[in-house]
Amino acid sequence: MNFPTQMYIDGVLASGSATREVVNPGTETAVATVAVAGTNDVERALQAAKAAFPTSAAAPSAERQAWMRKLRDEVVANEDWLRTCVHHEMGKPWAQTEEDWDRLVDSLDFYADEIARLHDYGLTDRAGTHTHRMVYEPAGVAVAFLAWNFPLLNLAFKIGPAMAAGCPIIIRPSDATPISAYAVGALCEKIGLPKGVVQILATESYDVADALTASTIPQVITLIGSTKTGQHIMRTGATSIKRYSMELGGNAPVLVFEDADLDLAADIVTGVKFSNAGQICVSPNRVFVAEAVRDAFTKKVVELAKAAKVGFDKDADITTGPVIDGRAWTRLKRLIDDAVTEGATLLAGGDRPAGLNAGHYLAPTVLTDVTETMAVYRQETFGPIVSIVPFDTKTDLLRMANDCEEGGLTAYIFTRDLAQAEHYAARLRYGEIQINSVKYDIDLPHGGIGQLGIGHDCSALALHDYHVQKRITRAKGTTDFGGLNP
Repeated sequence: MNFPTQMYIDGVLASGSATREVVNPGTETAVATVAVAGTNDVERALQAAKAAFPTSAAAPSAERQAWMRKLRDEVVANEDWLRTCVHHEMGKPWAQTEEDWDRLVDSLDFYADEIARLHDYGLTDRAGTHTHRMVYEPAGVAVAFLAWNFPLLNLAFKIGPAMAAGCPIIIRPSDATPISAYAVGALCEKIGLPKGVVQILATESYDVADALTASTIPQVITLIGSTKTGQHIMRTGATSIKRYSMELGGNAPVLVFEDADLDLAADIVTGVKFSNAGQICVSPNRVFVAEAVRDAFTKKVVELAKAAKVGFDKDADITTGPVIDGRAWTRLKRLIDDAVTEGATLLAGGDRPAGLNAGHYLAPTVLTDVTETMAVYRQETFGPIVSIVPFDTKTDLLRMANDCEEGGLTAYIFTRDLAQAEHYAARLRYGEIQINSVKYDIDLPHGGIGQLGIGHDCSALALHDYHVQKRITRAKGTTDFGGLNP
């Protein structure tokens, strides 16, 4: 397979100031040696984006839509190539790479349509003496920092609204998974996308990445990552006033009540927890289960964990691929071992799967008797570990579920009692509440609250992160001011 290795800067593919080897965590073998940017490359990209902004902002929406659809057509035509890039740079199971590719297609389609529905609007003048219009305009140059867990999906969440809004965007993929992003850059060059509208570069050095946020050129900084990274980016970006849109991880609680459909709950919990090796920001972390159904629910989860197929094989029906690297594996192993030492019960997994001697694989793991003092409870695990926390009528369930850095991303509720579901949904401090379900799509808002996010990915709301609004006011009855028509 011919993997792309070049950055995309100022309309052309480019070699960087250095190179980095990308390793497949499922095989621990090198996939490709890719270009990474130095500070001079970053400055070139920033200047190209700055130069592109006036033309991009002034372009009719129909012109932007046409470019987005040209890129969409190339993404569709190159499905196998793009998915293969994700498959190898992440070790992600082949079937699961479809979601990455599909979201990129969806984003380019959805935002090409959605920008036509973003209209200026009028305001009522209380005195009746003036007319007022609120006008949407592109906010300016955008810089996007992507997480590695969904290389194309995360890129999709940024490129669609930025292109639709007319904001030149510099995309910095994770240095662990830059290959699929570089493939998108190659497609942008192929269609002749105007220079500076989209640029894609990886940076191995934090200092080089910081040059993107420390610059006064970007007006929008957007991130998918951790709260710690978000705080760092806001600090380095304080050289000027910028707009921020950030999705910052999570420690999702699941509330399984006594009347829940246990098969449904177990299927969703394990489905989100074991696919992508649990490396999903909305993945269930703390599964609170009513004591009366604890054993029945736990049995179902353990059966699903033991039935999960682990590995890296395009032709096999793989449930769980590898975690991203050896450091992640060691961290997860320590969380499991420490929890067991502190009194948790290990019911499945907990180590490497039998027969897999290469690759950073962790068998789908189930812990019960987990308490809130354990690190596996306190931290976002970002791995295939289900932590079951039993509760009864004496448990302060809301306090425990909301104990997530003063805000969160996603929470799950399983109950047949609608009043009970709505009671908890109204009081859980999370940006998304999933009741007897898990549902995500490009047209559905995705975002956290408090320390777990600001702004939104997906939906029409994402367009607002790339626009500013200004008010145009005119006195009624005035049509000419020295030849000017206000």
